Amino acid sequence: MTRFNTTKKTSKTTNHEGEVAYTLSPELELYTLVVTSMFSDKFYESADDRLTRLRALLVKVSPEFACKVAIYAREQMYLRTMPLVLMVELAKVHSGDSLVGDTLGRVIQRVDEITETLAYYALSNERQGIKKLGKLSKQIQRGLAAAFNKFDEYQFAKYDRAADIKLRDALFIVHPKAKTPESSALFDKIVAGTLETPLTWETELSAKGNNKESWEGLLDSKKVGYMALLRNLRNILDAGIDHGRLANVASYLSSPEAVQKSKQLPFRFLSAHKELKDNASPSTSMILGALEAALQASVENLKGFDYNTTIAIACDVSGSMQTPISAKSKVQNYDIGLLLGMLLQHKCKSVVSGIFGDSFKIINLPQNSILQNVDELHRREGEVGYSTNGYLVLDGLLRKDVKADKVMMFTDCQMWNSYGDGSHMAKSWAAYKKFHPSAKLYLFDLSGYGNTPVSTMSNDVYLIAGWSDKVFDVMDAYEKGSSAVEKIKEIVI
Repeated sequence: MTRFNTTKKTSKTTNHEGEVAYTLSPELELYTLVVTSMFSDKFYESADDRLTRLRALLVKVSPEFACKVAIYAREQMYLRTMPLVLMVELAKVHSGDSLVGDTLGRVIQRVDEITETLAYYALSNERQGIKKLGKLSKQIQRGLAAAFNKFDEYQFAKYDRAADIKLRDALFIVHPKAKTPESSALFDKIVAGTLETPLTWETELSAKGNNKESWEGLLDSKKVGYMALLRNLRNILDAGIDHGRLANVASYLSSPEAVQKSKQLPFRFLSAHKELKDNASPSTSMILGALEAALQASVENLKGFDYNTTIAIACDVSGSMQTPISAKSKVQNYDIGLLLGMLLQHKCKSVVSGIFGDSFKIINLPQNSILQNVDELHRREGEVGYSTNGYLVLDGLLRKDVKADKVMMFTDCQMWNSYGDGSHMAKSWAAYKKFHPSAKLYLFDLSGYGNTPVSTMSNDVYLIAGWSDKVFDVMDAYEKGSSAVEKIKEIVI
């Protein structure tokens, strides 16, 4: 089995709770930090502290690996902000080739990411105002120029918004060379402000109001994208749309083809579910059913385990997990842990699941109701308290003689012992391995603080990070003798 950083020994440290923990290799730490970030404060770490740690890691890993992490975060974990931040910061410490520029051009997949990159560049380099952006990094300029040639008029017009840095400003700053006559004509329209206003749900509602007529027209036009539907389900239901149109919405939401094409993070379905649970529309149940079907379709190819492999799933419901993943989101690390745990539970045949805080409690639930299972676990979190006594998961399985071949813990990894009796995750895992020598421990890191409660260098302990169902691809890589870092290194730039 491939190990991380096999030429160096892991070292002990203390985590944010003052408990003994273990450091990660720079590559593994960079991966966990990037895929668990939306450039916002965490429970134990501010955005500024996180950025300082990111900058320190970029001088410890190869530029090629850093670029592959950015590509992995954008293309497989569907994150937008951190790949851009990573490229801007890498440009400060690496130059002399086209690596940063080519990668930035690749990870920019929406027009507004061009202006977002410039806005972050100004912030990161302490440049106030558009005029101060004149001396732009050559590699950042190269990447943004490539991005300008990727989009059509609809995409440019959709994101041509009033902001500190407008699309027109970006064009003047970057000076992209048009690769086709069509691109040249589009650049002229951006400068002149004559891009054709697209029909989007935002422009339609702005013109006609958030009402039944507007939504009927939008739904009939079939120009409301999947993400827009998810975000506006409450508005659509509240508008009093007829049942036939709502049935079409439900059919589209649950279509396996539409789900796969949309590339939604699992928690997007959970957010929509939370918004609708108490809605008074008679069609709400139909839409909730469509969301459940959509979520199950999104993980149709997830590799679960059969009856020959017993899985134990434990979700961290401690206080530190109840922090939003971004300033604008209602979704917490807590929600993501429960959701990923229930996604895996849905795909396994022999499984025990539960939650832990001050204590560990087994709560077994039906396998075909993922979103309702998350609700049920959320409702019962107070039953186990709010500490992070992860060692009690292992002690509980051992006490009940549960031989779990794979123990899966969804957590921020800031384990400690609130009882002060000398127990520790590492000790409990060693005891569990004696009881069941072939067992493996998978730590699903949802916060990326840079340490683990048990060393990942030995004794069948593996670290996986992120909020997407793609984390289970990394688990599959481990099963095949690879690793998270090796999977990222396989990316071709």
